[in-house]
Amino acid sequence: MNATESSDATITGHLLDRLHSLGVTHLFGVAGDYNLRMLDEVLAHPGVQWVGTAGELGAAYAADGYARVRGFAALVTTHGVGELSAINGVAGSYAEHVPLLHIAVGPPRSKERDGAVAHHTLGDGDYEHFARAFRQVVCADAVVRPEDGPDEIDRVITTCLRESRPGYLRLPQDVALANAPSPSGALHRPDRHAVDQHSLTAFVDAATRRIEAADTVSVLADCLVDRFDGRAELSGLLSAGSLPHAVVVSGKGVVDESAPHYVGLYAGACSDGAVRSAIDDADLLIRAGVRLADTTSGGFTHGYDPDRGISVDPTTASVDGVVFPNVGLPAALAALARLVEGRPTSAASTTTAPHLHRSSSGDNPLSQAYLWQAVGAAVRPDHTVIADQGTPLFGISPRRLPTGARFLAQPVWGSIGYSLPALLGAQLADHSRRGLLLIGDGAAQLTIQELGTLGRLRLTPVIVLVNNDGYTVERALHSPGAAYNDIAPWRWPDLPAALGVPEPLVLTARTEAELDHSLTTAAEVTDRLIFIEARTERDDAPLLLSRFAEIAKRQARKVQ
Repeated sequence: MNATESSDATITGHLLDRLHSLGVTHLFGVAGDYNLRMLDEVLAHPGVQWVGTAGELGAAYAADGYARVRGFAALVTTHGVGELSAINGVAGSYAEHVPLLHIAVGPPRSKERDGAVAHHTLGDGDYEHFARAFRQVVCADAVVRPEDGPDEIDRVITTCLRESRPGYLRLPQDVALANAPSPSGALHRPDRHAVDQHSLTAFVDAATRRIEAADTVSVLADCLVDRFDGRAELSGLLSAGSLPHAVVVSGKGVVDESAPHYVGLYAGACSDGAVRSAIDDADLLIRAGVRLADTTSGGFTHGYDPDRGISVDPTTASVDGVVFPNVGLPAALAALARLVEGRPTSAASTTTAPHLHRSSSGDNPLSQAYLWQAVGAAVRPDHTVIADQGTPLFGISPRRLPTGARFLAQPVWGSIGYSLPALLGAQLADHSRRGLLLIGDGAAQLTIQELGTLGRLRLTPVIVLVNNDGYTVERALHSPGAAYNDIAPWRWPDLPAALGVPEPLVLTARTEAELDHSLTTAAEVTDRLIFIEARTERDDAPLLLSRFAEIAKRQARKVQ
């Protein structure tokens, strides 16, 4: 029984105890009159700290970043206006398979029964509008009532953990404070390693024949390996067979990128030649948790056949299109490791050389190419790198991370501004790491207010803001001179102090030498938030973005 768990605990107390049992020690959100009394219980709870954010969208993004590090997270909003502000962030967690819980506290049941025109409603007496909206972007939901509240809370949380996706609770104000029935014991966590032994045996037989017939075997990995607890088993597979392997951008960080057989980032026709050859030309490609998306496959220009080879997914495995159900991802990867053990290394295992960076001593204007070489070289094993959609993601993703570094991005949902609040969540989830945020000026204008939350909590990340005068990604894709790609020119160096960051160290880099100096200073000064404004030309783009844009423009012309 947890610290506050007793036979007369409230619904809120039960909920907080369940969150705490999952390692959730921070609860994100925005206070509103419907949730204030519930938040009194949050403040009194010995194991959960309230983190008030500047907005509900920031709370959702922060919970996403927290969940990627801790394994679960939660946010609290008020009914209607608050929860709808957060729904974009929750939808992103659904698309990216991130498990978290959104708790929306609303008017008491008496107003529901009367159909009262309460504030933060649509004024029509229907209190289910927003719960129905959330059912599109969560894997489980419930309207909590006192009689079965603990069971419903446990059901929703367990489903989130099993499916690695968000859940939603609508909690009337009076129910949040109601006494809960006695707890029914510890929360049951889904067993990700449970398998159907008959199906696993059949998969192993088919995989054995396929591996024995292949001269070359390569592996492509994606984020579902991490979301479904298969990272250790994937590492075992790669080392057992000395297999050449790559990741798509959404899976960056799931493998050790300093390993001898890591070949690099795979992005279909946007890939470097050696990477594309290792993946597309392999006799057998093992796909570990891979989801093909336009943004991760170079606009679906992958050169391998998705119906061929071995595919390992969260709850199924397949060999040349034959599906074996109820074979969990960790078990399938562990079985494949045994099959490839001792396999001789082939010529296809030759890796590409890691990118090198040479510091500049001159006053050359800062370019995107130099920027990402320098930033990539500055990443340390204890960094959590968070890259926003746009030039930061395209620029940093081909760079090799050192062993131990963590990487967060949102390439499938792709909501700009995600990364700054996600940095907040990731930093609180693991204080032993230093955040390294990479964000463009256009994206930052959407969520910059959460910089004040970082400052209020005295967090000390390094923020590299790329000031390239607007939406460079959109300029690369279409009409570079169009007015809709312009943004207001902010005075970025003034913002950290204006938003309440205590004693920020603000640096501006317009040249290669200034960037090198800024990154060196950031590594040396660890007791303050570092804000580096990196200024590049508006039409300058990373190589990966240029490749992707050319493909996207060709494809767009075909459908016109």
